[in-house]
Amino acid sequence: MRLPTIAFLLLLPAPSSADTSPLPAAARNQVGVTTTYDPAYFSLSYPGGDPPADRGVCTDVVIRAMRKAWNFDLQKEVHLDMRNHFSSYPKIWGLKRTDRNIDHRRVPNLRTFFKRRGWSLAVTDQPADYLPGDLVTCTVPPNLPHIMIVSDRRSTDGIRLLVVHNIGAGTHEEDRLFEFPLTGHYRPNFPAR
Repeated sequence: MRLPTIAFLLLLPAPSSADTSPLPAAARNQVGVTTTYDPAYFSLSYPGGDPPADRGVCTDVVIRAMRKAWNFDLQKEVHLDMRNHFSSYPKIWGLKRTDRNIDHRRVPNLRTFFKRRGWSLAVTDQPADYLPGDLVTCTVPPNLPHIMIVSDRRSTDGIRLLVVHNIGAGTHEEDRLFEFPLTGHYRPNFPAR
């Protein structure tokens, strides 16, 4: 007796680089390590300089995660780009030249750098438009620029992805993606490890 051949076709979405981004896990490793929000100016070694691991600001979460995930040093890359294209960067602080201790730790500079790298995406209010490993900037009232890494974990209702950030009490993973007015959406373009 001959059995019929049955073919099963399982359709799964093709993974994108963001679906396999190592950035959320690299950021999550900072939870419980970076326990303090500290905006102090630090003299940093270069390249690869970093404030003490137990402290930092929102940008430090991104800087540390990108180093761990892709060995990409924002301190060095932002410094080099600013040195070569200083007029393209914000003049908010009245600087006349680059400062490799702080330039990469300022959200407006990171926004400019990400745009210049071609990582910009549309800012929307649609949760489906944001993927794990995306970077999102916002304004915390009254006018504080902030940056977050979109996580690969979801809110309890399953609708939104969480974010990993340091908004004042160390690095945390929280459901705050749309809490503040969004000002930027970026998708780093690196190959998966």
